[in-house]
Amino acid sequence: MDKCKSINTPFSTNCHLDHDVAGNSVDETKYRGLIGSLLYLTTSIPDIMFVVCMCACFQSAPKKSHFNAAKRILKYLQGTKDVGLWYPGNISLSLTGYSNSDFAGCKIDIKSTSGTCHLLGSSLISWQCKKQACVALSTAEAEYIVAGSCCAQTL
Repeated sequence: MDKCKSINTPFSTNCHLDHDVAGNSVDETKYRGLIGSLLYLTTSIPDIMFVVCMCACFQSAPKKSHFNAAKRILKYLQGTKDVGLWYPGNISLSLTGYSNSDFAGCKIDIKSTSGTCHLLGSSLISWQCKKQACVALSTAEAEYIVAGSCCAQTL
């Protein structure tokens, strides 16, 4: 994949991963190795966190569609080798937190996904992207849950 064509996004906006029962199976060991390597990369490349975690949910019985999604991440990484986090030495000490959620974004269990990030000045210092523990009944409830999580992280 080191000579593959690069793409602009790590995940297609019109694609939703599911169990894909009718799909062709792939080698679990190879898929788990790829996901493990991508999880290692998320410590220094936070923009792939969400899609890597989505792919990691299907490690027990991966299908061709899951493997293609993981390969798409590699194609994205091919085009973003020179992109990174920047921490200048003279930053202000103002702490800012942002949060967002997608209401019932997971098509498997109807749970929402929460995302938060915290900036110290203009530098990213923490981020989180995870599925909410409970099923929200409205967009407002999903946003309230993530806002609470963001405040707890800030404290």
